[in-house]
Amino acid sequence: MTIQNSKLKIPSKIIVANWKMNPASPKEADMLLKRIWINKDKKLANLEVIIAPPFIYLEPLLLKAKSLRLKAEFGAQDCFWENQGAYTGEISSLMLKNLGAEYVIVGHSERRSYLKETDEIIAKKIKIVFENKLTPVLCVGETAEQRVKGAQKNVVQEQLNKDLREIKNLKNRNLVVAYEPVWAIGTGNYCQPEEALEMIKFIKEILNLNFSQLSGEKNIKVLYGGSVDSKNISSYIKYQDIDGVLVGGASIKINEFRKIIDEVFKAAEIKSAKK
Repeated sequence: MTIQNSKLKIPSKIIVANWKMNPASPKEADMLLKRIWINKDKKLANLEVIIAPPFIYLEPLLLKAKSLRLKAEFGAQDCFWENQGAYTGEISSLMLKNLGAEYVIVGHSERRSYLKETDEIIAKKIKIVFENKLTPVLCVGETAEQRVKGAQKNVVQEQLNKDLREIKNLKNRNLVVAYEPVWAIGTGNYCQPEEALEMIKFIKEILNLNFSQLSGEKNIKVLYGGSVDSKNISSYIKYQDIDGVLVGGASIKINEFRKIIDEVFKAAEIKSAKK
């Protein structure tokens, strides 16, 4: 059975703000959201901002954003691979859907590394996320050792093949892939924009090869993530093939994130004007 998302979103650029395990209290989370200043009056039709806070803040922040009419979507940082059951401590994508979330980050390198998530686990999560008509943000990327060996393309291709193996058809589905070289995350040692562009083009080629029906489709976005900040953001998003960014540490720094939004917004407007 083919499960289709309820609607396709095709913004020019996407920013995913992964707050990780921050901040420490609901009051701080509330203040962070309000001070991020996603201006309700600014025309953001070509830019989608997705906030991914810790689970416990999702519902109150969704309600706060609605009451303030903030222009933002919300996602979770992870989910479980079943909808319900005896899985202590886990959160299902069905629960997230019923809360009002629209995105789920799946396969982040920190979960692959610290929690030993395998591609088999990630594939099951991707499948259930699609079944619940949410959009997965699938993270892929190589380690420093793999990069030194020149194996980055082989590593990413293998991750894509394994992580999407349960999916037979991507037509009419939203998918976001984030290329996050592990060695660049939280290190300040960001991937050079030209190298990121090369990898993102490669990811798109793999997706088109595996899912030939994607030709001409615009519902698949590929982002860059890894030590993104206001100083280097414009070097990435100036490329049409880089559809946006996944931001970690900088997303909880108010001034930094505002600058990032402004830079990506400008790029989205330029891209839209060229069409």
